[in-house]
Amino acid sequence: MRNRIYLDHAATTGVLPAVREAMTPYLEDAYGNPSGVYATGREAHRALDQGRKTAAEAIGASPREIYFTSGGSESDNWAVMGTAMAQRKKGRHIITSAIEHHAVLRPCRYLEKLGFEVTCLPVDSRGRISPEALERAIRPDTVLISLMAANNEIGTVQPVAEFGEIARAHGIPFHTDAVQAMGAMTVNVDEWKADMLSLSAHKFHGPKGVGLLYIRQGTRVDPLIHGGAQERGLRAGTENTAGIAGMSRAMEIAAGNIPERTEKVRGLRNRLCAALREAIPNLRENGDPDHRLPGHANLSIPGIDGEALLLRLDLAGIAVSSGSACTSGSAEPSHVLEAIGLSEEETKSSIRITVGEENTEEEMDETARTIISIVQDLRSMRGI
Repeated sequence: MRNRIYLDHAATTGVLPAVREAMTPYLEDAYGNPSGVYATGREAHRALDQGRKTAAEAIGASPREIYFTSGGSESDNWAVMGTAMAQRKKGRHIITSAIEHHAVLRPCRYLEKLGFEVTCLPVDSRGRISPEALERAIRPDTVLISLMAANNEIGTVQPVAEFGEIARAHGIPFHTDAVQAMGAMTVNVDEWKADMLSLSAHKFHGPKGVGLLYIRQGTRVDPLIHGGAQERGLRAGTENTAGIAGMSRAMEIAAGNIPERTEKVRGLRNRLCAALREAIPNLRENGDPDHRLPGHANLSIPGIDGEALLLRLDLAGIAVSSGSACTSGSAEPSHVLEAIGLSEEETKSSIRITVGEENTEEEMDETARTIISIVQDLRSMRGI
């Protein structure tokens, strides 16, 4: 059954009609293997070339710097593991942050078992990483800096261009996880001075199971997946032609109307949050109010259990996500909320709402009314 009001766009987004249209030929007649020399293979290969060109234009890159992957997690893993392996004779020190996606943090933890050292930069109470702290953490043996552009849980946007400037001044490869940024802000690899950048199509109305890693020419990265000679010998496996055609079209759309989209989405988010602030005492909005993705609202509501609120909202036909990792199979609270100083109780009382451009003012009003009613009910059950 489909939820009536969908407010979990940071988790995934619906595929746009124009994106489905771009994919259809490669799901039907033009299904050839892009590595084939016959006509249907050549047609599929042309789709890859066009997709690479379109994706590159969307982020200010060259087509030869675009490498297609299965999504953001693979791209992050490849950037971290591939760079570490390629640079291990130079040094074994990596800098990242306490609020990175697990697709960055867990490869870093794995590399520690192989003898690498990892510095996790702290964040302030709003989730911002200090450029000065990054500068201080750099060592002669630092071989990679990996810091996200915008956080998936609290929406805090980082000073990515400053990170890139610092990394370049020290001659250190800089990777940024921009999975949440595409479509919500301008993504430009030259302005950010990024040497590597990860994207995942399903976060900006493309299909699931396809993404990319931008690798600046001259950056040394070892392959993560070995086998055939696809992606210029750096990423083995038959390319997902239909997915790539859909992702490139989604990138083109996402990069084309950012000011209008963000203004609308921010207005909807602010409308919802204003109604909740007015009616719910002691509501806390997590993240940086001045540097935040337009659709993100991470809320801690004292006196309620975030999971209980999430489930009650689901029964009411409203889809949001929890402020902890419990629903993804982990019993541990969110590492992001812990990093910004929330207590375990505050973390467990949190939910994440992420608005999309297809949402409406009427949906915001209904969501606010429903949350307020459920919170009052849950608090009354606890005698609050």
